[in-house]
Amino acid sequence: MFSSVDEFVRSYKEKLEHMHGKQLAECNSREQYETLGTMVREYCSRDWLATMEKYRYEKQKQVYYLSIEFLLGKLLKSNLIHLGIRELCEEGLKRLGISLTGLEEVECDAGLGNGGLGRLAACFLDSLASQDLPGHGCGIRYKHGLFDQRIVDGYQVELPEQWLKYGNVWEVRRDDQIVQVTFGGEVETYYSKDRLEFRLNGAETISAVPYDLPIIGYRTNTINSLRLWSAEPSSHSPNRSLMKYKIETEAVSEFLYPDDTHIDGKILRLKQQYFLVSASIQRILASYKEQNSSLLELPDQVAIHINDTHPVLAIPEMMRILIDEEKLDWDTAWDITTKTISYTNHTTLSEALEKWQIDLFKPLLPRIYLIVEEINERYCAKLWEKYPGDWQRIEQMAIIAHGVVKMAHLAIVGSHSVNGVAEMHTDILKKREMRLFYEYEPNKFNNKTNGITHRRWLLQCNPELTSLINYSIGDAWIKDPTKLVELLNWKEDRVFLNDFADVKRKRKTILANYIHYKNGISIDHSSIFDIQVKRMHAYKRQLLNVLHIMYLYNRLKEDSRFEIHPRTFIFGAKASPGYYYAKKIIKLIHSVAEIVNNDPYVKNFIKVIFIENFRVSLGEIIYPAADVSEQISTASKEASGTGNMKFMMNGAITLGTLDGANIEILNEVGEENLFIFGLTAEEVLSYYQNGGYKSSDYYHHDTRIKKVLDQLIGDYFPLPSVEFEPIYDSLMSYNDEYFLLRDFSSYVDAHERLNNAYLDKTKWSKMSVHNVAKSGYFTSDRTIRQYAEDIWNIEQHTLHHS
Repeated sequence: MFSSVDEFVRSYKEKLEHMHGKQLAECNSREQYETLGTMVREYCSRDWLATMEKYRYEKQKQVYYLSIEFLLGKLLKSNLIHLGIRELCEEGLKRLGISLTGLEEVECDAGLGNGGLGRLAACFLDSLASQDLPGHGCGIRYKHGLFDQRIVDGYQVELPEQWLKYGNVWEVRRDDQIVQVTFGGEVETYYSKDRLEFRLNGAETISAVPYDLPIIGYRTNTINSLRLWSAEPSSHSPNRSLMKYKIETEAVSEFLYPDDTHIDGKILRLKQQYFLVSASIQRILASYKEQNSSLLELPDQVAIHINDTHPVLAIPEMMRILIDEEKLDWDTAWDITTKTISYTNHTTLSEALEKWQIDLFKPLLPRIYLIVEEINERYCAKLWEKYPGDWQRIEQMAIIAHGVVKMAHLAIVGSHSVNGVAEMHTDILKKREMRLFYEYEPNKFNNKTNGITHRRWLLQCNPELTSLINYSIGDAWIKDPTKLVELLNWKEDRVFLNDFADVKRKRKTILANYIHYKNGISIDHSSIFDIQVKRMHAYKRQLLNVLHIMYLYNRLKEDSRFEIHPRTFIFGAKASPGYYYAKKIIKLIHSVAEIVNNDPYVKNFIKVIFIENFRVSLGEIIYPAADVSEQISTASKEASGTGNMKFMMNGAITLGTLDGANIEILNEVGEENLFIFGLTAEEVLSYYQNGGYKSSDYYHHDTRIKKVLDQLIGDYFPLPSVEFEPIYDSLMSYNDEYFLLRDFSSYVDAHERLNNAYLDKTKWSKMSVHNVAKSGYFTSDRTIRQYAEDIWNIEQHTLHHS
């Protein structure tokens, strides 16, 4: 069908008329997009089916990656590139008077994630398929995802995300594999043939309906699957209002991360987590049993990976099925479960290490709670054997304690592997956050530094740089990105450096045009594009960035001799709907922007831009345009970060703390090719442990800090003086938990070094090239190979057509 442009043109017209009952001239761009997307899905279906059949009948070990998020972005362009047919389709559509780029713009970003956690999962799926590794994703098919962010008078407003409004051409609904998930009820225990049995009575049942999406490997025949579960009413009639049952059922897959500041939101969030793992584990085991008679060999055929604590209930759910349904004894079931499941920790933040109140957990999941309770009892008994009399240690390591179920503890106990996502993060886990568990089972812990797929974050989103790289060193780097290091041979070539700088100017122009279209603000294309785009959170310290901008504004107004190279500060971030403090920071950014951008003198030196509704497709425009990558989290708080890698791969220079993967970026590029500032993780942790930091000292002894903080609560902004009091109080009354004032002076100094370095354009281009050349290490292909070899024990395969 796609063997020639002529065949494509003929097939496209036939498919369009068949799908929509119209001539080409009558169809709008969405109908044209749906036609192309359907053709591409059908085009790859042969390899998709062949891949699944090969796994099934050759009994290849497969990994199932369970994640509450999969931040895929748009798929049309990526799929066309991976299949190697984008140029053919582009030419065919051109003959029909259709712009392929226009059709790619029609597609909505899949509303299946929020930030780095979900984007990492998407990159991992890409790397699994592109390296011919048997691995699939399991997630939830959120109807509305997170939310669409709108900015009204500087305030964030959340609107429902409508990514499924017109359907999803990539998915295939699988009604033949619907499973039932139960909530509530009462557990009845009884003996049958001298065996204690459990029966759940009066439970509410909902249907988990699977939708499968093809995950297409790059220039390979391997096509894996992402299975997304949708919650629908079951045919089992509940003993209450059908309408209420329907609404509550569909709410389970309605939104990503429901607001859990109230009890109903907490219950819904826990429901989502169990819904995901119960549906996934049921189908994984059912699929395994279709080809295998003994569950004892499950760990040899199946690996299940839980991405952070959200899917940790996979552990007791597998135990439930193996014990209650498959009639295995506890020890056998536990051996199978722990050998099958592995766990990635993504954070050291206490609020992200989930804990569930027993009085909420137990009524919703009564049988699961009994299993968790038994796991805890047996684990504590083993700890007692190892540490007799050490009640404090056992209390700290228990899964259930002080009225809560500790999900991270359950994950560690029920997995055969626990990994962090950057060297420093893993070190903190082993030495501090999970020290007791590491001392008990040191061989269980390991590091797997995160990576990103260079195919999307360079090949796809930066075609100009891709062309320059291909011309200079060939295209072997697309299959092996470590070959990007060959760019170092061009670092002294003036023609190459000029071409490299020209690519950056083109990408900055594209972003500037987008900003002018969306924000109505013209920005200096030759200014330094200083960019911070990521989830809005206090520890990521967007506030430090804003305070520095306020300082620059003050100094430019006060000192006529002070000049800097023109700088455009660009932000993009969503704040969780219930995160009041983060929303205040968004309002502050807009309030500062209003003053700066309208000052006739200062706007020649600095401008402040907030790009609303940051998402994957926006990232594809933003990352290639950046000169400076702001990675300024409080040291020890960012597990890894992947935005830092995307910026680096596109030639941005990192301005950051020694946190997360910034440290490994430093190790790769050397201190002369990035700008490091601030406290180290050891210093931060020492402050937390020993005290000694007083934010008021920095307020009283640094006039720059005093001035910007006073402006937060005075009449500086045309707003009520209480508007930014919560921000002021967080820094002064609550002693600046994330050390913004402590790091402020060092941050200012780093910016001054950066400004001076940028004035030497040749030197800056060499630094930028060096970053691209060294970015190959941070590919998710490397990360996934490490998972495959060290944790999952899965092997590459080759799919041949008969």
